[in-house]
Amino acid sequence: MQPMRSVKRQPALHMFASEYGESTLSEKGSGEFDPSFVVTKLGSRVNRVIVAGLLERIEGRDVANGSVIYQGQLRDPSGINYFSVGDYVSDSVKEMTIQLSARLESGEPILLLMVAKTRLYQTEEGAIYTSLRPEEMCIIDAQRYASWLANTSESMMNRMSRYVASLDFEANMESLSKSEMSENQILGLIASRNHYGDIDLEHYRLNVMQALDIAEGKLDAATKPAPQKLIVEEDDDEDQNGDDKADLEAAIVDIITKLDQGDGVEFETILVNAEARGFQRSIAEEKLEELSDDGTVHEPAFGWFRLV
Repeated sequence: MQPMRSVKRQPALHMFASEYGESTLSEKGSGEFDPSFVVTKLGSRVNRVIVAGLLERIEGRDVANGSVIYQGQLRDPSGINYFSVGDYVSDSVKEMTIQLSARLESGEPILLLMVAKTRLYQTEEGAIYTSLRPEEMCIIDAQRYASWLANTSESMMNRMSRYVASLDFEANMESLSKSEMSENQILGLIASRNHYGDIDLEHYRLNVMQALDIAEGKLDAATKPAPQKLIVEEDDDEDQNGDDKADLEAAIVDIITKLDQGDGVEFETILVNAEARGFQRSIAEEKLEELSDDGTVHEPAFGWFRLV
């Protein structure tokens, strides 16, 4: 009789929805008990994650065997994680999912933290999606959410630093083994660079800035969407309109100041950040054009902006 092979439990990584959700590569070992991994653009080989955010949706769906699968959405400052809860989870997770569904229907804002297994799947049309299978879940308060945001920001910054450092080496084991990275980190970076090619880190930096803004005190953003600041044209609202435009100009200048690494900041990044601060996209676009026309910013390359 063959002895049962010991299965090592994989560590769970703190991860934002943007990094995980952009993944299109998975790895599965050749052995029956080998773990599977999703490989992110930053080179993380991730089997389990720790995610958190505002619970936006839980819906039950009947399946052929008569059971129910619950599908949900969890939003953090960078985007949305999609998860599913079926018969394969523990009774405690399934029971909590049912309770959360009822509380969500009542309109209660819920901050949720979960440890979950990763999954990558491909549709018949060829589209690739990520999802999560919760192993543990708990409701958290704003302070614990702030702590998760800070820890996850630090983890992402470390992964970005390793990715940038890896660019000094060829994307192979022989070259990267000369670095100070662990074997697991090297394997992830090799897989990432060979699969994804060159990647833009700027939106990840933006994710970190937005998360730290919330963690440092702007906790309303953790429990409700940011209100859109509408800049109107009516004469009666001229004073308020002027204040809002001044706020928008200051926001755009601040965005460019913080994100410019020497080459300017990409147009889309500026608008996404402005939206995250509550400004209408179309109005932010108009303001950016005004700042360009009056010489406050200039465009060193098409679609990239720097302060003058």
